[in-house]
Amino acid sequence: MKWIRERDALIAQTLAFVQSVSGKMDGARQPDTAAVAPILAAEIVSVQTVTVAFEPQQADPPPQVAPPPQPLPVPPPRMAGDFRSEMQARIANFRKHQERFEREREEYCAATLTKLRAAIRDAAPPPPAQK
Repeated sequence: MKWIRERDALIAQTLAFVQSVSGKMDGARQPDTAAVAPILAAEIVSVQTVTVAFEPQQADPPPQVAPPPQPLPVPPPRMAGDFRSEMQARIANFRKHQERFEREREEYCAATLTKLRAAIRDAAPPPPAQK
């Protein structure tokens, strides 16, 4: 991955710079920079400084202050009975859902067994064994 090599090269270059500034050249390298490609360095040839003059125009009128935003309406707190009734309604819905699934499974099982029994009953007798 190219970005990993670039990152490792930047880390190695920064480490070399720090060591050259601090005067410590102990040759310590980070383990993940051992197999890094050669360090690419760029030489800064010149730096150009740009100065921008700002001339204020006519005095601007003071900005209009907007009225503070209205607070959002907060719903009234729920009463303890609301939580209880909501929980009971959810439990009742869950039970209905589970009963419907159980009923559908039972109907499917009964239909499958009926088809199987009909197929066994209507099957032709096995051919006689040849000796």
